Amino acid sequence: MKLSIQRETLLHPLQVVSSVVERRQTLPVLSNVLINCRNNKLTLTGTDLEVEMIAKVNLEQDVEEGETTLPARKILDICRALPEEAMISLEMTGDKAIIRSGRSRFTLSCLPATDFPNIEPIDSPFEFSLSQSALKDLIEQTQFSMAQQDVRYYLNGLMLEISNNTLKAVATDGHRLAISEVPTDIEISETRQIIIPRKGVTELARLLEDTERQVHIQIGQNHIKVDFPDISFTSKLIDGKFPNYQQVIPASPTKVLSCDRQALYQAFARASVLSNEKYRGMRLQLSNNLLKATVHNPEQEEAEEEVEVKYSGEEFEIGFNVAYFIDALAAIKSEAVEVHFIDANHSCLVNGKDDLASKYVIMPMRL
Repeated sequence: MKLSIQRETLLHPLQVVSSVVERRQTLPVLSNVLINCRNNKLTLTGTDLEVEMIAKVNLEQDVEEGETTLPARKILDICRALPEEAMISLEMTGDKAIIRSGRSRFTLSCLPATDFPNIEPIDSPFEFSLSQSALKDLIEQTQFSMAQQDVRYYLNGLMLEISNNTLKAVATDGHRLAISEVPTDIEISETRQIIIPRKGVTELARLLEDTERQVHIQIGQNHIKVDFPDISFTSKLIDGKFPNYQQVIPASPTKVLSCDRQALYQAFARASVLSNEKYRGMRLQLSNNLLKATVHNPEQEEAEEEVEVKYSGEEFEIGFNVAYFIDALAAIKSEAVEVHFIDANHSCLVNGKDDLASKYVIMPMRL
C-alpha cells in the first residue's frame, strides 16, 4: 500500500475515527485505526466494539491499493504536529508503515487488517432521514439526564421512540426525566423504542451540525447506523426495556409558576455556589408572585435568592436538587418558563412557555 495526501484532508477524518478508540484496550488491534485504500478512496475505521466510526476521503494522487491498521493516537499526533498544508506519504513495508513529510520520517508498527473487528451490516433495517439540526436538538435537549454507570443498565443511554410523524428522545437517571420530540415524515405501523448507549450518544452529538442537511438513519435489531456524506456512525443498542416514562409526568398539576427563564437560571446558579457538594439540596418557598430559593451547606453557610414570578396559588415549600433545575433551564430555549407543581411530595414539570416539544420532570428532595 502506498499513498500521498494533504495533511488537512487526512486530519479531520482521522480525528473523527480516533475519538471512539479507547486508550486502554483488551485487544491490541482496537488501539489502531483500519486504513483501507481502494479505487482512489481512503477509508478509515475506528471502533471499541460498541461504537464504530468510518470516514471516507477521495484521493487525487495515484495510489497502490491495500489495507493495514496503525496506532490511532500516534498517527493522529504525528498528523497534528506536521506543518499546515504539508504533504504526507504513507508506505507499507512488511509489518511497518513509513510516514514521510518534508524532512520528517516516522516508522510505525502495524497489525494485520484481518485482525480488525467489523460490525456486521444491519439486516432488513427500518430506515428514515432527518435533518442534522433536528437530531442535534433532540440529543442536546435530553442527553444530560442519562444515568451514569447505573446498575439499571437500560438507563445508561438515550431512548429514541419512533412513531407516526414523530421522533421522541427520552432520558432519565431515576431522579429526573427529559423528553423532547420533533415532527418527521416517518410512517410506521407500530411505535418502536430503541436505547442508544451513552458513549454512542456522545459521539453522535459531536458529529451533528446545526444544518438542514439530512442524515440517513438505519435501525436494526441490535444496531443503529447514521450515514453522513463522508462519515458513517454505527452503535450497538442496549438490550433492555425502557421504563414507562409517561407514568412519571405529573398528570394534573394544580399550581403553575411562570417567569423569565434567564432570571431564574441565574438566581439558581448563584444560590448553588453554597450548596452541599454531595446532595445539592435547594428549598423553594412559593408565595404570591414571589419565589424564594434557599440553600445551606454543612459549614452552616446560606444563600438566599428572591425572584419575581407570576404565581397566585397557595403558599407552600418544596425541596429539589439545584443542579437538576439548572440543567433543565439551560436546555430550554424559550425566554419564559413554566413550572407546574402538585404538592411538596410530587415531582414538578418544567417547560418553555411557548414550547411544549421539550419537557423536564424533577423529583422533589426531603430537606
